[in-house]
Parts: sequence; structure tokens; C-alpha cells
Amino acid sequence: MANTIQAIRGMNDLLPEQSPAWQQVEAAIRRVAASYGYSEIRMPVLESTQLFKRSIGEVTDIVEKEMYTFDDRNGESVTLRPEGTASCVRAGNQHGLLYNQIQRLWYMGPMFRYERPQKGRYRQFHQFGIETFGLESADADAEVILLSARLWREFGIADQVELQLNSLGSNEARANYRDALKSYLSDYSSELDDDSMRRLESNPLRILDSKDQSTQKILAGAPRLSEYWDAESKEHFEQLTARLEAAGISYTLNERLVRGLDYYNRTVFEWVTTALGAQGTVCAGGRYDGLVEQLGGKATPAVGFAMGMERLVLLLQEQGKLTPRRTVDAYLMPFGEEAELNAPRIAEQLRNDLPELRLVSHCGGGSMKKQMKKADKSGAEIALIIGADEIAQQQVTVKPLRTAEEQQTLGWQSLLEYLQPMTRG
Repeated sequence: MANTIQAIRGMNDLLPEQSPAWQQVEAAIRRVAASYGYSEIRMPVLESTQLFKRSIGEVTDIVEKEMYTFDDRNGESVTLRPEGTASCVRAGNQHGLLYNQIQRLWYMGPMFRYERPQKGRYRQFHQFGIETFGLESADADAEVILLSARLWREFGIADQVELQLNSLGSNEARANYRDALKSYLSDYSSELDDDSMRRLESNPLRILDSKDQSTQKILAGAPRLSEYWDAESKEHFEQLTARLEAAGISYTLNERLVRGLDYYNRTVFEWVTTALGAQGTVCAGGRYDGLVEQLGGKATPAVGFAMGMERLVLLLQEQGKLTPRRTVDAYLMPFGEEAELNAPRIAEQLRNDLPELRLVSHCGGGSMKKQMKKADKSGAEIALIIGADEIAQQQVTVKPLRTAEEQQTLGWQSLLEYLQPMTRG
């Protein structure tokens, strides 16, 4: 017998018993995004490699180590998308959605990075992203943060996450700070960890994220990013924090927060939690005013965020915040040739009259005991039993499966009234 083929490491199946939790999270996300006037956009998972090299930056860990890149049959280099913002900007440029327009967009779907798989982080993972184009004021920054904060309230975990906030300033201010940080760290080059040494020339701001304790001690005396903010960026940040405070959103200023992608400027933020063990990020984003032009479009301000769905679902499950609906409400059990003949018609009539009812119609015949066992295994709340008597009298017998309530035989209208509450839960 041939060996059973397994899923690729870090690319996991989502099984039927797991999908209801995801559906509950996705429904809440769609509901909140719509409440802010955001429209869904769907992009392909495969893009030109140059899209990510030009946007994320060639000396980032994502581009250097983590992208799934290969040549297609025409010899063109293509990449499974490692993040959504660059794809969203590409789509906006290509279809004329961005220049001199305001767009509020959201997307959800799989991303791919070749990382070491760990709890809540996989090589194929899923993200929900928000992108706002055409607004350069701090109001837009505040809106995307408020949208994310509403999601935490919607999920009941507002007390489990903390907002960390920073500003990178203008591109010029960021470049000046980069030079100052590089100059400072060069004096300690012999004491830096290997990753930080590699980043010292290519991307010194990423050293601020180092988890190495000795490097963190060195960084304690490093120049502060806020010392290099230009006047406009400082005013922008003050306007943002004033709006967040007015809306009752607390935050922590984290001057070492720089994000891992080269396209960010001004506002950057992360929502972090310790509820999954060591502090981890569940949502992150910021402003990227230069990216649209960098990818061939007209200069367009933009701000957004992305959150990892696996980590969010895991957090909600560990906090006991997910109570997904049943996948089956009722299980239709026919007995006898006439009942089996009419069962499909009755099932379709129920679906016509109660479109939200989740109904399984038994197939394959069998004894009462066999069918009842399958009805119970389905998770249905009730069994709907039809035999020759029920067919003759145009009735259905209702047998509760999860309570001690007595079974009863109902006419069609009474049956619909009985089933109606199930379609709301």
C-alpha cells in the first residue's frame, strides 16, 4: 500500500469541528468592517516577485528568508503573497481606484511565509486587513485604530490587549534617525548579536526589535526616535493621540516600535497580548504614504492594519469567548417506503419556508435505532420523524434530542412556528 500523503509542514487543515469558530470570527469582522463603511476586495494569492521586493524591502527578513518564490513556466519570478497591503495597492493602481479618491477597503485570506511553525503561527496563515487610501489627516489613523478596538470589544477581549503606539516621522526624519542609530550601534558592534550585526548595515531600525538581552541593554542608551521627528509628524502624532484619548482609547508610547516592513512612515501601532504566554502581537499596522507612488501610482496617502486570524482565534478560544452556533438544527428521519419517497420533498419545503434552518435529511434507510444514533451524532437539537401515519395526516413528529421534553406530533404550520426560534440562534 502506498504511503499516505501528509500536508506540507506548517500548512494546516481546518477541520469541520474547527470551522464554526472561524465562521463566528469572520462574521464579526465583516459586520464591524461594514459598520465603518469599508468594502471588501479580493486579490490573487500569486503575484510578481518584484511587487514584494519593491514594497517590503529587499533587505527585510520576509524577502531574504521567508517568501515562497519560484519561476513559472514562462520563466517569470512569482511569489505566494506574504502579506496583503502590497497586493491591495497593486490592485488599486491597476484598476484606477486610488488617485484623487478615498477608498476604505478590507480583505481576508491566506498568506505564506517560510517560518518555523509554532503555536498560532504557520507557513500558510490567514490575515484580515484594513486599508484606507486618500486621507492624510490623523482622523484616518484614529479610525483604523478605533475599528480594531471595536473588534476587541465585539469579541469581549478588550481587557486582554494593549495598544502600543509610535511615529517614524517623515521619510527624511526616519533616514536621519537611521543614520544616528547606526552611528551609535557601530561603537558596540563587537557586542551585538549576529542578527543585529547583519542588520547594522542593511536595516538598523530592525535592531530595535532584537530579543537578545545584551543588545537590549545596549539599546537602552540609544538615540530616541522622537528626537528626530519633523514638526509636521509631531503635530500629526499629537492629533492622533488627542483623538484616541477623546474616544477613551488608552495606549502606551513605544519608541522601539518600528514594524518590519520598509514602507511605513509616521504612525505605527501594534495591539499586543500576554494571554498567549510571552507578549505577542495580534494586530499591527500604520501609515504608508509613499507606497502607492513607489509601486507606480500617483502619490496617495494611506493607512491600515492586518491581524493574524490563527492567533486571534486561538486567543478567543483560550479566553472562552467563542460560542459558535450548531452546524445542524434538525435531523429528518423517514421510516417506510412512502416516507422515504416523500422525505426529499418535505426537506425542500422546510428549506423553502425556513431558509435559515440547518437541516440534515437522513439517507440510506435503516432502523429507528440506527437513524436515531446518526441524528444524535449530527449534533442536531431535534429529530423530525415521518412515517406512513405522518404522511397520511400531513404531520411531523418532533423528538427533542438535547432535553427531556416530550416528543409531539405537529401539523405543518405548528411545525414552522416550533422551528422558527432555531433559525435565530
